[in-house]
Order: sequence, then structure tokens, then C-alpha cells
Amino acid sequence: MRSFLDRNSINRRSLIKGIGAAATLTLAAPAILRAQEAPLRLGTLTPLTGAGGPYGPTMVDAVRKVVDNINGSGILKREIILVSEDSQTNPEAAVRAARKLIDVDQVSAIIGTWASAVTTAVAPMCWESKTMLFTVSGADSITQLPHDGYIIRTQPNTTLQGLKFGAFAIELGGKRVFFLTPQTPFADSQFVTITSSVEEAGGVTERLIYDDKKPSLRSEVDQALRFNPDVIILGGYTPDTTILMRDLYRSGFEGHLIGFGYSINQDLLNGLPADVVEGAYTLSPSPAEGSKAYDELAELVGVAAPDTYTCQVYDHINMILTTVAKAGGVSGTEIRDTIRSISQGGGTVVENATAGIEAVQAGEKVDYSGASGPCDFNDIGDIVDANFRYEQVVDGKITLLKIA
Repeated sequence: MRSFLDRNSINRRSLIKGIGAAATLTLAAPAILRAQEAPLRLGTLTPLTGAGGPYGPTMVDAVRKVVDNINGSGILKREIILVSEDSQTNPEAAVRAARKLIDVDQVSAIIGTWASAVTTAVAPMCWESKTMLFTVSGADSITQLPHDGYIIRTQPNTTLQGLKFGAFAIELGGKRVFFLTPQTPFADSQFVTITSSVEEAGGVTERLIYDDKKPSLRSEVDQALRFNPDVIILGGYTPDTTILMRDLYRSGFEGHLIGFGYSINQDLLNGLPADVVEGAYTLSPSPAEGSKAYDELAELVGVAAPDTYTCQVYDHINMILTTVAKAGGVSGTEIRDTIRSISQGGGTVVENATAGIEAVQAGEKVDYSGASGPCDFNDIGDIVDANFRYEQVVDGKITLLKIA
């Protein structure tokens, strides 16, 4: 696992040396000065390697650069210490990393868990330690856990995603829709909602759960094709989706293929012949393209079109910093109890932490709306609504069809 402290962070040795002198000055120091002595400790737990590896590094970069900017300006009046760990897109590795972040680094919040299996594995550690968990995972089951408010999710849950996939399959003329998926925390709920959309329009569905570690999935493809599908929805990640698309092409399947935007991506296109991927469709939650926050993020990370996960973690860190300014404290519980007061319910719209902190310090009520869109959450921590991005591989390029 890789970890690092932000360059501007107070290191442990200097902190220990300063304890004696600080204790002498604390009683006489004004409140703002005392606040400067209480750092905010945060951790990222993103997939720097594994199936989510194409996304994790940029996600971390966005968080780090926001922290750099706020530390450099001094506007929060307390130091932000950032520690980053690699989930490896693996629940066991993520649990070890989360244990370090919680027990050793003593973070108040963990940002950016990506795979649903990872989030499911580390979530109990977070609520038991009163550490806030900000996630981009979609499985419905995550926020149905007894987390006592310590989970905030900016990713639309799989109930909403399944409805969108099913409706789009029908829009493409599908009447017989097959769902090919590995066993994931969202496989069951997604199939239920896909089926709901398809059956409402008079269609039928079937599914097959496969072993995503197999080097060939031709027997699974043959089984799916016996259903005579006109649309196949692919529920896996990039490595196994790559295998499936190759085997489907070799089998002569001529219907429509729909996959997640995180699996049918540029890495997949680079790894397969153009004919294999041509015409495939993708769905993914849409960032708030054209918003001030989206444009600021693009400039910050040097990416013309930041992906939805980078947009979401950018919103995570900006909301946390604005929340800490509002709460006046740095604990996970204070973040939990205050997050909705800065992100929903009206007030001055702010699109980054600097504007949010300044407005809070001026006594204004604020309403954060970011690069992923409005950040309104229900009682269990789910994002209330989101637009989706519909794309298709055309002439070897992922091309936008619509945002709806």
C-alpha cells in the first residue's frame, strides 16, 4: 500500500515538539489561534491499482490539490493533513488500509471508496469508529447498513441505475434482455430493477452470474445466446468485460451491448480490435458539465473532461471543508451532523470550499452544488437524484448521445 502526507502537513515529530510550548500558550490564545492548533485529518481510499486503477490516481489528485489550495490560503484556520491509501480494488487490502487510516492516522473522514465490495467491507469499521465515509459506490445494500449516518454517497444507487439500464434497453428496441454479470453487491438489485423496466414495456429478462477470474467466458456466452437476446447488459468491470466482448464478437452476436461507463472505457477500447467494440453503448452518472465547479475541477487536474468519480470526490472534499468551517470542529460526528446544513435546504449557492468557507465565516447559509451536480441527500445518505450520460462507441471513439 502507498501512503503519503500532504507536503504542507504538520509532521508527527514537530507536532510532539510543539506540544509543550502550545500548552503554555493555549489559555491565553484567542479562539481562532487555538483552532489553528487542531488539524483536520482526512484519508482517501481510492483504487490506485486493480480494476478501478484508471480512476483512482486522478481522484486522489483532485482531493490533494483542493487541500493544497486551502492549506496555502490559510482560510480554514486549521491545517489539513491528508493521507492516501490504495484500496487495490480489493476488499481485503482495503480493510487493512482503512484500519491504518482509522487507528494510526486517526482520520475524521475517509473519501472515495469506489468498488461496492470495498465499501461494504470498510463501512462497519467507519461507523464503529465514528469516522465519516464518503463513497462513489452504487450498491443499494451499502446505505441500508446500520451506519448511523456515517455514510454519504454521491453515486446514484443501483435501483436508480437499473431502472435507467432497463429503460434504455427498451428504447433500443429490446424485447429480450439478458444480464451478464459477476457476483457483486449490486448484481441482485440491479437485475430486479432492470427487469421491472423491461417487463413494464412488455419484454422479458434473464441473467447469468459468471466467474470474473476465468480467462474465457465462451460457455457463458453460449448459454446467454440460447435465450435469443436482442440486448445484452454487461455488469462487470473492464477486465472481464473485455473478455466477454471478445467472446460475444466471436460468437456472432448481432444485438445491442450496453455496459457501465466505468467498464467500457478507453482502456477497454485500447485493448480490443475496433470491430469488437464498435457500436457498444455505455451508461454512467453524468457530471455537471458546463458548471463553474466542473470547469474549475478540469483546470485543477489538467483533464479536459473529468470522469464522474473525480467529480464526486472533488465534491466530497469541498463539502467536508465547508462543513468543518460550519461545525467549528473536526470529528467525524461533527461532520455527520453538519453536512446537510451546507449542501441542501437553500442558501447562497457555493461551488468550492473557498467560497463555502468564506460564506460560512460571514454568517451566511450556504447550499453546495458541485462538479457532480446538486448534493442533496436523503435520510440514509443517498444522493436524491442525478442525470445520466448515454454514450456509444462510434468509429473507435466514445461518443456522447445524450444526458438525461
